Amino acid sequence: MIGCIILYPIYESISNLEKPPKILEPSSRSYQSPTRQRQADETRRRIAAAARELLVEHGYNGMTIDAVAGRAEVSAQTVYAIFRSKRGILTELLDEARRGPQFVEAVQQTIEAGDPETRLKSVARITRTVYTSENEVMDLLRGAGVVAPELAALEQERECMRYEGQKHNIAFIIESGRLKAGLDEAMARDIQWTFTSRDIYRMLVKDRGWPADQYEAWVAEMLIASLLS
Repeated sequence: MIGCIILYPIYESISNLEKPPKILEPSSRSYQSPTRQRQADETRRRIAAAARELLVEHGYNGMTIDAVAGRAEVSAQTVYAIFRSKRGILTELLDEARRGPQFVEAVQQTIEAGDPETRLKSVARITRTVYTSENEVMDLLRGAGVVAPELAALEQERECMRYEGQKHNIAFIIESGRLKAGLDEAMARDIQWTFTSRDIYRMLVKDRGWPADQYEAWVAEMLIASLLS
């Protein structure tokens, strides 16, 4: 993906991201108590919840770091230390949508799959689970007036991560000896990346009204037919 090569310099050039103050790095300690970890997790959740509320109530421009900190009852320094920027908060809102038990179960099924067909069916299930869980947040971000370049950059970053994640599954297929004749690793990754794209989900499920289970079955069928001998 050519876009991934130039991705990170583009992020740095976006002018309307809030710049954090200099953060002092914590001292390196190998041990963190369970109580402290729970407190840190709770603070992270509270900040994310505050940001979501502000997006609904006041839009993206009203979701300033200071406003989020005030709503979450923490300091702005704490928000910066955890998320670094508003884009970091947006990433958290998307990531938390995919932490449910269905996603965890689908990932585990993929890891445990012993044959390529089962593996690809699990990939289709993960795809469905992720996009379904992210629907509300993506609609919220767009409806809240997120600045287009920022949202586009965030989505591009996630696409690069998704493309990178294809290699493990394709390697499994290659090692099984089942990769379709005429395909190499790069082409196989491109095919899986395309069939599992958000655009296809949007067109079939949101625009054309396909049930999510029908979409999942179709993706699995296309992956198996396109990738396996």
